[in-house]
Amino acid sequence: MRTLGTLLLGCSLVAGCVEHAKPEVKPSAPLALQGPSNADLEKRVKQLEDANAKYAEALDFLEAVYQQQKAQADVEEQNEPAGDAIFAVDIAPDIAAGQVEGPADAPVTIVEAFDFACPYCRKAHDTLQSLLKTYKGKLRVVYKNMVVHPQIATSAHLASCAAAKQGKYVAFENDLWTKGFDPYAAGSDPTKLSEDSVIVIAKGVGLDVAKLKKDMHSDDCQQRIKVDMDELEKFHVNATPTLFVNGTQVAGAIPEDEFRTLIDQKLKAVADSGVKPADYYQKEIMTKGEKKFRSKKDPKPT
Repeated sequence: MRTLGTLLLGCSLVAGCVEHAKPEVKPSAPLALQGPSNADLEKRVKQLEDANAKYAEALDFLEAVYQQQKAQADVEEQNEPAGDAIFAVDIAPDIAAGQVEGPADAPVTIVEAFDFACPYCRKAHDTLQSLLKTYKGKLRVVYKNMVVHPQIATSAHLASCAAAKQGKYVAFENDLWTKGFDPYAAGSDPTKLSEDSVIVIAKGVGLDVAKLKKDMHSDDCQQRIKVDMDELEKFHVNATPTLFVNGTQVAGAIPEDEFRTLIDQKLKAVADSGVKPADYYQKEIMTKGEKKFRSKKDPKPT
């Protein structure tokens, strides 16, 4: 067998690939590889250190932003109601005061926390009126005062309390939205919800104005609003509209079809329970429901 020491393998365009005999040559010492100099290495290390310092500052900033957003998300979850919670919102004082629309034996009760100067409450009002017609006899709405615009809406809320004392809460409330809030919203004119304006609206509903004025400024109506807001505070209600559909909290003026889906689910639950519709809210919501707020992050009580 020929060895590499006696053969020279080569390829050229002219001769092609041939073997040439060649005397054996003793191997010489291997050539030393030429590596980067110390100066080059130091330069590269310095570049890496500078880049690391530059990006470390950016990474620290991103980490700080992430931690801030995470903390904010945790706070939001702590303030969001648990999806499976059934809250036992007391409606007895509101029903006694006449702040209710729909039959007493309706299987589904919607509690609405609202403010007369809230545009989203205006939308919710129209939705609720439509739902009351769609689910006639099966739905009642209980109204709770939640005054978040006291400089604008207080007179309207006090007047609605006074109207309830004359048995005309619903009629007066409807006119307050169309003849009070709508002009207020159209021109951003708070006088449209002032005491003088609501008195004019009260006359149109046929209320005894002298009695209305007296009741508006009574301790009873002031206390009526406070009782509502104290009850809502137990369930961390701090915005309007907030609604409870047989105890399930709904925040904001959601589309009507979403309300219908939820109401249909509640109607089925009532039918499956075997409890009489007239007794359902007291027996199932007030007796078994949660008496205070529970967030998404809180465990379900046992």
